[in-house]
Amino acid sequence: MFGHVETTENRVEHLNHIRALQDRTGGFRAFIPWIFQPGNNLLGERIVHKTSAVDYLQTLAISRIFLDNVRNIQGSWVTMGKKIGQLSLFFGANDLGSTMLEENVVAAAGCVNHMDEKDMIRLINDAGFVPIKRDTFYSYQGGDNVN
Repeated sequence: MFGHVETTENRVEHLNHIRALQDRTGGFRAFIPWIFQPGNNLLGERIVHKTSAVDYLQTLAISRIFLDNVRNIQGSWVTMGKKIGQLSLFFGANDLGSTMLEENVVAAAGCVNHMDEKDMIRLINDAGFVPIKRDTFYSYQGGDNVN
């Protein structure tokens, strides 16, 4: 989660820690950058402006380059909405996560975006990519596991 009180240097330091931990453990299946949602929390009352879509997409792209040891980078349509989620595929995301039957964390902060499976498939196809259904372990139909 980013876009609250951190500096650019803090973001780079955080990515460096994730990269080093992944080098040591190989434990991350995916990295999912989320922007801070200022609604319904005390920190949000002190935030002057919400993180922009441009900042989000730039951070996502840098994450893809910097975290080359994390195979899956997930675009967050949940925090950014469908259109920015779709754009995230062009900025390094190879995963849009799930349609989520129920999402409470981001919704509690006042950010509510919904998408069903048909919407997600259409969104991915319209961007020129091939949708592939996976499970939590990044296993695909047929048993392939990419991690």
